[in-house]
Amino acid sequence: MAPSAYAQALNPELSENIKKTPEFLGHESIKKATGEILGFSSLNTVEELEEIMKRARAAQIEWAKKPVRERAAIIRKASAYITKNCDELARTISDDNGKTRIDAVISELIPSAMAASYYSGKARKFLKDRFIVPGHILLANKISRISRLPFGVIGIISPWNYPFAIPFSEVVMGLLAGNAVILKTASETQMVGKALKEVFESIGLPPDVFSYVNMPGKIAGDAFLAAGVDKLFFTGSVGVGKYLMGKAAETLTPVSLELGGNDAMLVCDDADLERAADGAIWAGFQNAGQSCGGVERIYVHYNVYYRFLEILKTKTESLRVGYDTDFNVDIGVMTTERQMKTVETHINDALEKGAVIHAKAHFAQEGKWCNLIAPVVLTEVNHDMLVMKEETFGPVLGVMRVDSMDDAIALANDSSLGLTGSVWSTDRKKAISLARRIRAGAVTINDHLMSHGLSETPWGGLKESGIGRTHGEIGFQEMTEPQVIVEDIMPFVKRNMWWHPHDKKVYNGLKGLLEMLYSQSLMTRLTGSVKMLMLYMRTFKRD
Repeated sequence: MAPSAYAQALNPELSENIKKTPEFLGHESIKKATGEILGFSSLNTVEELEEIMKRARAAQIEWAKKPVRERAAIIRKASAYITKNCDELARTISDDNGKTRIDAVISELIPSAMAASYYSGKARKFLKDRFIVPGHILLANKISRISRLPFGVIGIISPWNYPFAIPFSEVVMGLLAGNAVILKTASETQMVGKALKEVFESIGLPPDVFSYVNMPGKIAGDAFLAAGVDKLFFTGSVGVGKYLMGKAAETLTPVSLELGGNDAMLVCDDADLERAADGAIWAGFQNAGQSCGGVERIYVHYNVYYRFLEILKTKTESLRVGYDTDFNVDIGVMTTERQMKTVETHINDALEKGAVIHAKAHFAQEGKWCNLIAPVVLTEVNHDMLVMKEETFGPVLGVMRVDSMDDAIALANDSSLGLTGSVWSTDRKKAISLARRIRAGAVTINDHLMSHGLSETPWGGLKESGIGRTHGEIGFQEMTEPQVIVEDIMPFVKRNMWWHPHDKKVYNGLKGLLEMLYSQSLMTRLTGSVKMLMLYMRTFKRD
């Protein structure tokens, strides 16, 4: 496999030199802002994945036997590793993904370090047996408890937009729950994948409990399922998610899917407009807009529409967009040329249908950088435009005026996706009421694009944004299967009253149980009680 024509054109001498090195064995990783080759990652074959799966399955048995506190002590070390290697990790993420180093620390490294600490501290509680209160006094001797069992070997296929934080939390939860984990990161960000591999190989995990594989995305899902993974976690496009769900159905392999969003922001007429505009800038343009939970559509009450646009314009035009060389840029470059083309298509579609560019950010530096696109704010948009109907996944905000917040809710829900949303208002009660009406898996009030960083908060969407959850206790439970254990705490009872042999007395006694509990006639209840008690007495003696 030769370096891409794109990379060679930008750095022909570097490409030829690297091509001669022994490290050239598979995927090349490109520095997104300059086109330089960062390195190469060897590719795994399907046969190698099958062998990795066998070793992982054997290792998982012993790993699950370890007390939770021992597993947690190992995982907790990851927080210290991230802290110690913060500069190197931030640079790797920035080079490989395109976001700024500050962005990498904010949205990738800090949440990951917090996640390792949080889940290590909560794992024993999350995995502890839970007793169920008996449903009726007549069966109160049957005590039930719920145990959480690891699936076995879980597979994780992660995306390129948050190449460190998204898989990191899932790996941590999977391991703490007693699973072995096989991770496949995005081909576009292989250097971050290698960095993740180093994190988990440095903290003292037993061999084969964690494995890292590099496979093309078009075959990875099929290969994981064919190899017999016990559960598959996938973050990516709706189309691929639907395909994997269909393939998984053939073997009834459970899946957890996070498939993106076209997320709405609702600005009420009593909102703090400065804060709302700042929030729109952050949630719409951070990571060059490549956030499935970021703002794409904004619906503003007509009373504050023009004032909000004025503030948003000023803040957008003050952004510094470019290559992170000295920390003095706010927005980095996009990750792939393919995604840039999607963004350009959506913008052009909107302009052709009557949209207006209300504000546009400016480039901070001179020079020819790759994958650089200026964030824009569009007005005069409507739901016939791609930017309002589909996931743009780029630094574009479409802003619509609404006559009422009821209209805003209707427009927000006019989407096949439902990952996140937000409501901006100084009236807390009203904001919560509106939030409950948004058909999205996570809704924030006076904030946006931050709940993924809260370890305690479930993450996932409604509608075509996916199924299942990650993060929080609910997400942790996705790494386990529930098992109920029912115990009879009255060992002196010889048998249940419904056991064989059967006769007319058994029938009358069981019917009497129904009459005692649910008849509307007092006399019938009394006679039913007598028949039930006569049957109940047989539980203390053998035939």
